Amino acid sequence: MGILSNIFHKIFPSSHPAAQAGGQAAPAQQPAQQPAQQPAQQPAQQPQAAPAAAPMQQVDVEAILNGMQQQAGQQLNWRTSIVDLMKLLGLDSSLQARKELAAELHYTGDTGDSASMNIWLHKQVMNKLAENGGKVPADLKD
Repeated sequence: MGILSNIFHKIFPSSHPAAQAGGQAAPAQQPAQQPAQQPAQQPAQQPQAAPAAAPMQQVDVEAILNGMQQQAGQQLNWRTSIVDLMKLLGLDSSLQARKELAAELHYTGDTGDSASMNIWLHKQVMNKLAENGGKVPADLKD
């Protein structure tokens, strides 16, 4: 299980597709299954039904992390720091763990420049949360 998958498991409920499949396979499987099971007469209704289901599964990432912040015994700035975000989630935030996350997310920069890598990682994690059903404030994404 990758670090991004661990982040998804900490934020999304276990019933959420991103938590079940690490945010990778679930969205691709649903559209493929529905047209095969439905008669050709109803394709116009299928696209309408799929977007309606997605918002029901949307998770308010900000509310969840703010709630975790209130219960944390220390002040962690999860909004700007990947280290603090990982600490808040109870994950290893060491440089090695962040380098592993960078590799998982295909970071092409210099991992020796941890400041630049950390900024990039935070944006990418927020983008991935949003792509997989998380409601993330616009200022935290690219």
